[in-house]
Amino acid sequence: MSPLPRHTIALTVLTLVVGLGQPLPALAGPTGQPAPSTQPAVPGPTGQPATTGGVRTVVRAAATGAAVRACLHLVPADRNPLTVVGLGEEQAGRHGACTGPNGGEVVATDVLPGRYHLLVRPYDSDRYGAQWVGPHGGTGQRERAVTVQVRTGRTVAAPQVRLDPPGTVTGRLTRASDATPVSGGYVKALPSVPHPKDGDSGVISDDDGRYTLAGLGPYHWPLFFTGPGLASQWSGGTADRLLARTVRVRPGATVTADQTLVGGTLVQGTITIAEMPYYSQVVAFHARTGDVVGVADAAGSYTLRLLPGQRVLLRCDCAYTPSRWYPNADGIGAASSLRVGPTPLTADFDLSGPAAP
Repeated sequence: MSPLPRHTIALTVLTLVVGLGQPLPALAGPTGQPAPSTQPAVPGPTGQPATTGGVRTVVRAAATGAAVRACLHLVPADRNPLTVVGLGEEQAGRHGACTGPNGGEVVATDVLPGRYHLLVRPYDSDRYGAQWVGPHGGTGQRERAVTVQVRTGRTVAAPQVRLDPPGTVTGRLTRASDATPVSGGYVKALPSVPHPKDGDSGVISDDDGRYTLAGLGPYHWPLFFTGPGLASQWSGGTADRLLARTVRVRPGATVTADQTLVGGTLVQGTITIAEMPYYSQVVAFHARTGDVVGVADAAGSYTLRLLPGQRVLLRCDCAYTPSRWYPNADGIGAASSLRVGPTPLTADFDLSGPAAP
């Protein structure tokens, strides 16, 4: 696989962050980086580059039909492309576009062929909530969103986006071991690969473990929780997003969602390589969904804490060459999954030679 770019994101501050993240000016990508759709390309017969396609839709207020300014993110619907996420990125995909200043139409171009779910984030998150685009309105669950098939040389019309008023989720994070508050934990709707220097996406819990997540559309949302030295998990205490206990967000209201976090199972190993980049990480992905379920900074070794009862795929972003998948594959297709049980697990990486054929 090709090397993953090393992007960064700004450290999220609880009092400033809204929900899934405030969109940046038009033509900004999911993490504030230039959207792939803004890159020049040679158009094909339909105006699309010869090897890519596009997606077109219109963003409006559900109640009034007025055009709304927002950003559209094309999130891969299939596992393998969903794992294409690098340092400082959330799993919002690498294709997207924003409406113009007056809102309304949005066209994402230069999109790789494949299946996508559409995530929409409005600029004015005080009036409108984020949503996954469903067949008849918004939803908080991506598996209930429409699946858009992008084909080479074509621009597909997606369902019209109808934004609803937002709601807020608040709660408290505590440790299962002793019920003490989890300070510095993150709560978000999408997993990410945090940057060791610049922090994570989402909202952060305070010294008493309390958090506030705003700007979500009024739907059922699975929420993702992390904490220092604790296993990451979805709401309800599961590693599988599809099994999460969703949180019902109501328009103009605040609902409570407390979460207890556990230490999980220790997964660790050594990394053999001649020279390692300054920022190196081992990323754990859920073997079924492709969601990030854990990230560990890496030097000559790494240590992850993962919820037991899941199968994971490990990727070592630890070299100036393409990333390596456990045990020694250059792509996810040849990777071996590991079963995380109740006892510690060892998984070593040897990057001193080429990947296995």
